[in-house]
Amino acid sequence: MGTVRFRYASMHDIPAMAGLLTELFTLETDFNPDPTRQSEGLRLLLEDANCVVWVADNDNAVVGMCTVQILISTAEGGRVGLVEDVIIKHDFRGQGIGRGLMQEVIRWTQAHNLLRLQLLVDMQNDAAKQFYEKLGWQPTQLQGMRRVLNYAR
Repeated sequence: MGTVRFRYASMHDIPAMAGLLTELFTLETDFNPDPTRQSEGLRLLLEDANCVVWVADNDNAVVGMCTVQILISTAEGGRVGLVEDVIIKHDFRGQGIGRGLMQEVIRWTQAHNLLRLQLLVDMQNDAAKQFYEKLGWQPTQLQGMRRVLNYAR
């Protein structure tokens, strides 16, 4: 492994990030890999001032990523962050890259005065749950639910 650095993603990184999302969505039972859709979603994130996308760059190769979207919370009375798409390339796991990405998230959210961070984790992904708990994340009593809006496409 070379030197890993954390940086904001660019449009140039979309193909590599879409590849990482394919890896992530094969682990998460609620989603299906679709590089075209993932590429479009990444483009929209990169263009949105209320979102940030980080990559972990190992000698000019993207080996990890993470996104944060700013939302408004009535419970907190202000801006909060939704963390998504945390994935480290399989061969690079266990080397502190995920921890480094999450430290970037914390620094960024503090600089932007966000009041809370939240994320969803696949219920069967024990490794991810343990990872987040080691970093101080706590499970909540909320259950994620969704409704797919096919007419929106």
